[in-house]
Amino acid sequence: MDNQSKNARQSVKEYFSNLLDIRSNMLSYDELHDMMEENTVIHGANMWILMLAILIASIGLNVNSTAVIIGAMLISPLMSGILTIGYSLGIHDLSMLKHAATRFATQVAISLIASTVYFTLSPLTTATSEMIARTSPTLWDVLIALFGGIAGSIGNTRQKSSNVIPGVAIATALMPPLCTVGYGIATKQASFIFGALYLFIINTLFIALSAFIVTKLLGVPVIHQLDAKKQQRVNRIITALIVITVVPSILSGALTVYKSVLDTNISNYLASEFVFADTQLVGSRVDNIERKISVSLVGVELSDARISELEGKLADYNLQNYTLHVMQNRQLEDGDSDKVTIAVQENTIHQLQEQLKNEKANSAALSEKLEGQVDTSLIAEKAAAVFTKLTDVRCGLISGKDGNYILLLAHTSKALTEEEKKTISNFVKAESGVENIQLLID
Repeated sequence: MDNQSKNARQSVKEYFSNLLDIRSNMLSYDELHDMMEENTVIHGANMWILMLAILIASIGLNVNSTAVIIGAMLISPLMSGILTIGYSLGIHDLSMLKHAATRFATQVAISLIASTVYFTLSPLTTATSEMIARTSPTLWDVLIALFGGIAGSIGNTRQKSSNVIPGVAIATALMPPLCTVGYGIATKQASFIFGALYLFIINTLFIALSAFIVTKLLGVPVIHQLDAKKQQRVNRIITALIVITVVPSILSGALTVYKSVLDTNISNYLASEFVFADTQLVGSRVDNIERKISVSLVGVELSDARISELEGKLADYNLQNYTLHVMQNRQLEDGDSDKVTIAVQENTIHQLQEQLKNEKANSAALSEKLEGQVDTSLIAEKAAAVFTKLTDVRCGLISGKDGNYILLLAHTSKALTEEEKKTISNFVKAESGVENIQLLID
């Protein structure tokens, strides 16, 4: 029984050992070294392939085509040079490191020249979303480069070729940042130059670091054994480079998370709290510097008490540091006036349909009490705010043989349609309670 139990444990151990064995099916150390040596040689064919890949990626970025960008990344030879740099560091081969770095620097220079020339000649100068996405690297880009680099390093040491290297080339995206730097140089935009260059440095450094780690895990023999002092100095340099590269990305990632949570909280606040029967939210703006949320409402105006209640609700959405600014029946300073006008008209028509049902029953009684009670100056002011096409709006209560009626005078630079006139007439009816409305608009 003890032997069976021991054999079972041994089988399980062997199963997991084989399952997680990173050395299975790998190249011999000599074959691996020869392949890495080959990666340090500058071949004309590789440089032409690189240049063409850069041009394809630049076109993809220029026309905002993800498929074209992926195609360019698949044929790019940039990855091999970075893996060789990490490998040479792992085996302490300074000669290989020098040649690999020279080849990689040449590739980067060719890439920048090709992309800059393309974007200088291209008639399409507007930055696309694919370009903008490469200018704000975060901690997630660091993790992608690190994990992708480890996968690529492991796949690169196998006897049988696989789809690992092409997949890593797509995931870590070395080509698009370089092309975006070229766009920044061509258009003289520093944000594109430094943002995309930072992403490229992140990808390069952490892919090389991954290759270094995998080389150590595979136990590849070192060429020159460094003394403790030199090894410590190399370790310090690597650590310093990692820290200098990672810290800004962590800060950028934290800011991205904070902004995402904040935007979600604000959206939830507006969607949940600004729902009214007779009032509609037609615009909003957030000033994160002054910590102010501005909203534009149309319809029945909210009371001061209701607005204070809305301000009190900010804390429920973790927005206690923000203030609320409410603008009623007029748009925000930089808002879409057409959108506001349409919303005002739709809201007004809805209100009128409800109000007119009730007012028809007692219109006769109201007409006897209207004189001296209708604030026509307020009606004129509201009409001017709601219907932005009208200027020099004046309003008055007129008495005639057929009873009282409201006369509204205004100017407009563009002739109004019959539907617009009807909407204005209905608005004045609702505000005044008078059935008879006369419009004089020229």
